[in-house]
Amino acid sequence: MAWTTRSSRTVYENRWIRVHEDEVTGPDGEGIYGVVQMQQPAVFVIALDDRERVCLVELERYTTGRSLEVPAGGSDGEDPLVAAQRELHEETGVTAARWEHLGRMNALNGIAVAPEHVFLARDLRITDAAVSQREEGIEAVRWVPFADALDLVADGTISDGETIAALAFAGIRLHRFR
Repeated sequence: MAWTTRSSRTVYENRWIRVHEDEVTGPDGEGIYGVVQMQQPAVFVIALDDRERVCLVELERYTTGRSLEVPAGGSDGEDPLVAAQRELHEETGVTAARWEHLGRMNALNGIAVAPEHVFLARDLRITDAAVSQREEGIEAVRWVPFADALDLVADGTISDGETIAALAFAGIRLHRFR
């Protein structure tokens, strides 16, 4: 049985998200569903240098604490590739000559409308210290061999779901699983 939305009302909104409460009819009958909707798609970048190392950023998240993640952010209404290029440079001071769209995914699809795009960036050049690192809350940029990044997923050091999924996209594309 398909879901039917009988009514919807916005209960909160800012420039990044909108939260709405929907009266629905679903498989179990009538109910209420809370939905978080991202205002713009997000982008995630697997930046791989010529030594096959992945660029990761360390930061402190308000919601979950310390986190090790791939460079990422909101598209702010831009084309996703343009946003990915901007985010990589802002967070790491790195630019890339080659870009490949690896795929699209949805975060928290049980409660959210949060489309995301994953990109592979290659032929990297470090241009300068990242201008926006402090604003973004980034404490460090780390370069980790791809296989070691997978080990960091396995041991729980990398726990960000989107980073894990982005690494999976890259592993599939590059045929590297260890």
